[in-house]
Amino acid sequence: MTDKLKRRDVLAGAAALAAAGPVMAQTPAAPAPADGIIRVSLQTTAGEIVLGLESVKAPLTTANFLRYIDAKRYDGGTFYRTMRSDTPTAAPWGLIQGGSDRKKPRFPGVAHESTTQTGLSNTTGAIALARAAPGSATSDFFISVGDMKGLDADPKAEGDDLGFAAFGHVISGMDVAQKIHQMSTSAEAEVEAMRGQMLATPVVITTAKRVV
Repeated sequence: MTDKLKRRDVLAGAAALAAAGPVMAQTPAAPAPADGIIRVSLQTTAGEIVLGLESVKAPLTTANFLRYIDAKRYDGGTFYRTMRSDTPTAAPWGLIQGGSDRKKPRFPGVAHESTTQTGLSNTTGAIALARAAPGSATSDFFISVGDMKGLDADPKAEGDDLGFAAFGHVISGMDVAQKIHQMSTSAEAEVEAMRGQMLATPVVITTAKRVV
């Protein structure tokens, strides 16, 4: 990555809120459709985002996300963070981060499925789990706005080189993701790594459900 939006900064910020909140017991995952792509609708106060989840390529991460969907843990959650490049670009670039309702319990962390395992990549419209240490990811996730391949696993990288577990992509509503990406931010932040990135008015996820 060519500017200050480095892997370590994404990791530090993604971990900050991803580890908070109570934990609930696990429940069995629902079966996948024949094509392996499970469609999920996120109805937000900024518009609808429809996701296609890769249940065959990233079965553990997809099943984890669907546990929260089916338990309605994302209902009342928010998109609360935007990361934007500090270098002028021809198109929006960075990510938006969201998560479940903080008042609702979360499941235990899911085993990390790296992009070297799944063959997926954090490119434009990809959805991935936020995490601290590998295996700590719960409900927090981010959507890439622009090419973010620097967040893929990289055996040559220094330190934590496992990247972020991509597990699907935006099917429709990328314009909504871009709108959220450009929303105003607050100077306040719980941790230094997220300063200037917290949305001044978080975007509420009113309903999150499977699309039949």
